[in-house]
Amino acid sequence: MLAPLLWGGNAVAGRLATADWQPFTITSVRWLCATILLLPFAIGPMRRDWALLKQHWLVLFSLGAFGMAAFNLLMYLALNYTTAINVSIEQASMPMLIMLANFFILSQRVRWLQIVGLVLTLLGVLVTTTAGEPQRFFSEGLNRGDAIMLLACVFYAGYTFGLRWRPPIHWMSFMWVIAASAFIMTVPFALWELRQGQFAMPGQTGWLVLLYVIIFPTVVSQLSYARGVELLGSNRAGLFLNLVPIFGSILAVLLLSEAFRWYHLLGLMLVLAGITLAERAADKSG
Repeated sequence: MLAPLLWGGNAVAGRLATADWQPFTITSVRWLCATILLLPFAIGPMRRDWALLKQHWLVLFSLGAFGMAAFNLLMYLALNYTTAINVSIEQASMPMLIMLANFFILSQRVRWLQIVGLVLTLLGVLVTTTAGEPQRFFSEGLNRGDAIMLLACVFYAGYTFGLRWRPPIHWMSFMWVIAASAFIMTVPFALWELRQGQFAMPGQTGWLVLLYVIIFPTVVSQLSYARGVELLGSNRAGLFLNLVPIFGSILAVLLLSEAFRWYHLLGLMLVLAGITLAERAADKSG
């Protein structure tokens, strides 16, 4: 439960960061610091995995660049235009996006319960992003922040889908290469942002937010989730990811005083119901 709690807190931290940091700059600094922090622990395993790292460098770089970097660049950008509650709930669309990728790319069979789950999840996201008026989507579309966040979810779903091609390397080697790849990907965006001349030295809150995202969502959560998978197995551990939108919403209300509206509750219930149906259908098909 610690991993989804910390991931839910990442949306709140990103919202707090908008007052002190530009979105691309904080993402780049985050992954730079994570790369430095992880290096002493990863250098030994990387030496042992060097042959596999060289052989699969493109796959590993793509996972870090388009999963970790693109997702976080877009999420922190989205939080300048929408609420942390919306961002938390929208992240729950990722399991359905992964299911669609498996269907269209790998031609995996989809059961009718999974289709119902997909429809419920999409309806929940639509209810959330349109403030309880889904018909507005057809006349007004989505606001900028929600549209950006849904694009971020597409990137992270692609990252999760791509993990099937992860080489058999030590998890610490994997984490360091992913972090380094994410940092490399963010550099051009951060440099572009800095050239706009809008950067100002963050205050105390900004540095505390940065410290949080480096230590907890980046490192501690990954360690916790890896240990949870080891103890529970991937299927049971994966169910806990459904807690991310719940924890994120609760933290946004408690720490940011964001208003939790009726449509947030309805959207969250629809999303979780959709995910539950899809997972049960997947278990039966397995």
